[in-house]
Amino acid sequence: MKTKKTRSAPLTADNICFGLNRETDERSLAAFLQRFAEPAFMQTLIPRLEKEEITSLLDFLSRLMHKHCSEKEYHRLFLKD
Repeated sequence: MKTKKTRSAPLTADNICFGLNRETDERSLAAFLQRFAEPAFMQTLIPRLEKEEITSLLDFLSRLMHKHCSEKEYHRLFLKD
């Protein structure tokens, strides 16, 4: 049985947590990825990555997008075509 999702306030770094329930996991993942993609963090992290880490991360993310997004969604939402 599906439960109705309620809109909750965005999570901050202080209250990102995983394992409680699906809704909290989804909100925590979104908050985590937003923080991960912050330009200042990316400018610090990317130069430190090994070539294999860059390739592995790109491959992993590409597989997820291919598995869970249609081509139209990919172009509209990711490429912003």
